[in-house]
Amino acid sequence: MSFTPDAPATLDAPTTPDSAATPDAATTPDAAALRLPLADLAGKISGEVLLPGTAAYAAAATPWNVAVAVTPVAVVAVADAADVVTAVRFADTHDLDVTVQATGHGALAHTRPSLLVHTGRLDEVTIDPAARRARVGAGVRWQRVLDAAAEHGLGALAGSAPHVGVVGYLTGGGLSPVSRTYGYGSDLVTAFDVVTGDGELRRATATENAGLFWALRGGKGALGVVTAVEFELLDLDHVYGGCLYFDGADADRVLSAWKTWSATLPEQASTSIAILRLPAMPAVPPPLADRCTVAVRFAWVGDPADGERVIDPIRGLAPAIFGGLGVLPFTALGMIHADPVDPMPVHERSLLLRELPDSAVRALLALTGPAADCPQVIVELRLLGGALAREPRESSAVCHREATYSLLTIGIAAPPIVEATAGHAAAVLEALRPWSGGISGPNFGTTTDPAIVALKYDMAALTRLATLTASYDPNARMAASHPVRAAAGLMQSQSPSRSRVRF
Repeated sequence: MSFTPDAPATLDAPTTPDSAATPDAATTPDAAALRLPLADLAGKISGEVLLPGTAAYAAAATPWNVAVAVTPVAVVAVADAADVVTAVRFADTHDLDVTVQATGHGALAHTRPSLLVHTGRLDEVTIDPAARRARVGAGVRWQRVLDAAAEHGLGALAGSAPHVGVVGYLTGGGLSPVSRTYGYGSDLVTAFDVVTGDGELRRATATENAGLFWALRGGKGALGVVTAVEFELLDLDHVYGGCLYFDGADADRVLSAWKTWSATLPEQASTSIAILRLPAMPAVPPPLADRCTVAVRFAWVGDPADGERVIDPIRGLAPAIFGGLGVLPFTALGMIHADPVDPMPVHERSLLLRELPDSAVRALLALTGPAADCPQVIVELRLLGGALAREPRESSAVCHREATYSLLTIGIAAPPIVEATAGHAAAVLEALRPWSGGISGPNFGTTTDPAIVALKYDMAALTRLATLTASYDPNARMAASHPVRAAAGLMQSQSPSRSRVRF
């Protein structure tokens, strides 16, 4: 089949995430039936084909979020972009979907027969200090980029958890502890190397495969397997910031004051606040374990003395029980949020807020404050606006830039509390819905539910994303494209208004 990649395609959106090109159950391929073809695939690539029942398969297939069951027919641990091309074409020939993983932080449950392309060996990191650019392979995590850039006095727009993979973060937009100053991580991307769902290796920039470049910045993995990404670096080697932890008894005072204070901040400041219920475990400082606490995170780009003056009103709200603020090397960006590093079973849900009035704060505290029966480990509000609200130099699939705050719930997705965690998270999002309209973003709260995916984009962006998947992946091989195409069909059926979605 031949086609023009950026040409419009007829969108025949499936009605469910897994309905596109669904094979008959009686003829569904499995590992045993594919053993000989998989052996042939192994002989054609520089990497490895890992089969179920082996320790190497288990290690590669298990995502960071261990609550997500990942059971592909095989894992292809690719060594280069040519391996990815071969793997995607193999999947097409043998009627398999393609899933992609490096760290598995954004893993999605997928029940159709699939081939997992594991990109962990694509570990290139090249820094061009003169141009202030980086080229990074799809298997690289942010901390390595931060360390490499720092050797040249530069920074990279990493997220709050530098152990997360670079590519998954950037294809979902990417929200950094300093994003109000610099925008979304994807706003600084200049190029992708990607194997699209039709098995072709392409380069995507603002002038080459421009539609694909638009879609890869915000469209997650719906268009293909990214093998490398290039982006601008920051002329930044330090930041003033850190985190102040308060007792949960002070949650009402701290959250109410933070809401008023945060609304006045200049773009040099980025901040979030989180209500925490951290379990007692080695990685949790004893003052924070087995109790309700409130964390105010803060980062300031500029003169540290100015940052100290800006944060001072928060410092005096209540006695801090842990934490502190100071000048940090930019390589220590992850210390501000101190996100967990070890794999765990996680349930995430998120929402973007258009406003945060006092009534919204009251609603949130009623469900998550110290007196609430709250099973969430973390409930976070993050200030948006600033550079995040502006369109980038080259437009992208990142939508809802008008949002002023993001809301995130993170709980343990394991028995016996998984149902309580999910039900409570849904109640929190429903309670805050009046100040949101239900809008969300691509990176947080990953899901295959097309009704929720539809809320991550506006209608024009989602329709364009789905149309591009039909052009670049005509046989719907990329598993991540299924909910996007289904969501577009759902939005079109509901136009001009959306139905109420329950979280």
